Amino acid sequence: MAVVSQSANAVEKAIGHVEGGVTEQNMTNPERDREAYGDPSGEKMKALVWMGKNSVEVVETLKPKIIEDRDVILKVTGSTICGSDLHLYHGAVVQLQKGDILGHEFCGKVDSVGPAIKNLKPGDRVVASFQIACGECMYCQKKLSSQCERTNTNKVENAMYGGRTAGMFGYSHFTGGFAGGQAEYVRVPYGEVNLLPLPDDIPDEQGLYLSDVLSTSWNCVVDTGVKEGDVVAIWGAGPIGQMCAEMSFMQGAKRVIVIDGGAAAWRLDLVKSKTPKVETLNFTDLPQGQSVTSMLKEMEHGGPDVALECAAGEYAKGMGHKIELALGLETDTSEIINEMITSVKSFGRCGITGVYVGFTNHFNIGGLMERGIRLIGNGQAPVHLYWEDLLKKLQDKSLDSSIMLSHRINIDEMDTLYEKFDARADNIQKVFVQTRFSDPPAPGTPALTSWK
Repeated sequence: MAVVSQSANAVEKAIGHVEGGVTEQNMTNPERDREAYGDPSGEKMKALVWMGKNSVEVVETLKPKIIEDRDVILKVTGSTICGSDLHLYHGAVVQLQKGDILGHEFCGKVDSVGPAIKNLKPGDRVVASFQIACGECMYCQKKLSSQCERTNTNKVENAMYGGRTAGMFGYSHFTGGFAGGQAEYVRVPYGEVNLLPLPDDIPDEQGLYLSDVLSTSWNCVVDTGVKEGDVVAIWGAGPIGQMCAEMSFMQGAKRVIVIDGGAAAWRLDLVKSKTPKVETLNFTDLPQGQSVTSMLKEMEHGGPDVALECAAGEYAKGMGHKIELALGLETDTSEIINEMITSVKSFGRCGITGVYVGFTNHFNIGGLMERGIRLIGNGQAPVHLYWEDLLKKLQDKSLDSSIMLSHRINIDEMDTLYEKFDARADNIQKVFVQTRFSDPPAPGTPALTSWK
């Protein structure tokens, strides 16, 4: 994948960008051009940067500065690691460059604002959406912010997908090349659009997760059409899968079955402990002769009504797909999607929220067509469509994001966090990463963990 990534960078350089961009892109670290992007004070900050496949480091780099009138510079008070960050860590997402600052989920306090910003001021507490929206284009007017037409001019993505996602923080030059939030400061373009004020009754340890995981989980559940009386099966017991289970019950699901296994099997017990109504299925501990599909059909006549993919396409189980991934013959395995297709009832719904970046082999299109299965790409979740409503749910206690929060660490140890999170070690589910600007831990949230 490293060769593919660098080739994609070369292609992008050669063919240029799609026209119509409205904000500075391909600025993934202020050190790349100190005069253009670094704060004139020379102040330094800590940041987590990608150094190559399976290699990240916490470094000192320049604090960013305001470069456009609608920019906000944010002091980061909380960030986290996401399962999709591991795709960057593994080099599975193209167009990463050494020194790119990672991280797309973060909250903070406003440090400074550009002259066109009217509704935010220094000191305001806010959470950022992981996507960067202009607020004005066709998609943004419908609050479909993840598909903004004007903040990512990457021609490679446009050619691969027939269109482009919005720009995204800390997620390679493939999505615009923006410096991410696993840092002490972040430049937020179109700050009044992409920052949501946090009220005093919502601590950072709750509000942070509006940036991605809560919106992504909610989008998975509602976009796939979970409704009253449904039986739902969820592949993946990480934070997204865990919150999808909770939210499926909120939407009236009758039963929810969560599937995981291998090094991550412990997550099944965690999810069960937080949401006792959940049923679990360990794919590495099946009775002889049984499969995930056969077990699900034993548990529910005909299989579940709905299947939700909350894992990702880079994790092959069978040797054939492992070889094809290693040789670059596919970018994503079809195994989980095929299990979903064969497991659900005829005319069932299958939603894909786990990240798939390119192409797959051995896809069971016959099962999809003959049995009338609805396969739904949930897309990158349009955070702006949901985050105000989800904030209200946090405030009225109908939603509790703390059920997934397992650890709190300091940004200094974020490189170690990547290693442990990748290994599914230390029962790490969802993490709150603090900086020198963070408030003390909110009551009832994890104390600081250190691996030094």
